[in-house]
Amino acid sequence: MNVEEQIRRLWHAHKHAHQQSARDELIVHYAPLVQFVAGRMAATAPSHVDRSDLVSYGVFGLIDAVERFDPDRGYRFETYAIARIKGNILDELRSYDWVPRSVRAKARAIDTAVGDLQSELHRSPTESELALALGMTADELQRALSQVAVVNLVNFDAALGAAVDGESPMTVGDVLVDGSEAPGHHVELEETRRALAEAIDELGEREREVVSLYYYDGLTLAEIGAVLGVTESRACQIHGKAVGQLRRRLAVAERELA
Repeated sequence: MNVEEQIRRLWHAHKHAHQQSARDELIVHYAPLVQFVAGRMAATAPSHVDRSDLVSYGVFGLIDAVERFDPDRGYRFETYAIARIKGNILDELRSYDWVPRSVRAKARAIDTAVGDLQSELHRSPTESELALALGMTADELQRALSQVAVVNLVNFDAALGAAVDGESPMTVGDVLVDGSEAPGHHVELEETRRALAEAIDELGEREREVVSLYYYDGLTLAEIGAVLGVTESRACQIHGKAVGQLRRRLAVAERELA
């Protein structure tokens, strides 16, 4: 019996015969998904957030996914589970208010400055223009961008969850990459995809490249840094800046559709 057939039988035993052992085997089989998601999120998490904590939060998301998933619906479990795992990790991080107030204040200041400059310049500002508007040196701006990178990611995932009224929380990776059938309203999902595509077109060349490598090609920030010839920290900064711009564009699109 091949692996695919074995998994299909486990799903049948779990959903139709309610076998606890089948449920447990499915959780063990799909456990690497938790490691994958936690590893991706740990790459942009602050140093005081331990990867093992992210894994433990993600396990509960996986268990929830196994309990709720309906294999007869025709979409892939991996897509469904990754959204649940990531959503559970983000919920736990938010509940502990793990981002310092000073970092949140910097994130708001950068968001405001970028929005003002975009309105004035009719394009995304350069980092030198942004630093000047914030009254920062280039080094101070780089440190600030590193600190707010995860704030942007958490807020952006929350914005996607509000924009797409689906059964499971949606993230930028789900919206940009997945082409399979998934729960939710397809009209809203297509509108979100369209808004994101337009927002990506407005990013700078380096930001577009990082978004593509991270969400389409599945590279880690360390791998992206190696590809671009920059440090992992710099790749994180570029990623955070890109996500912040995408989040703002999505918020505007959501207001326009309301």
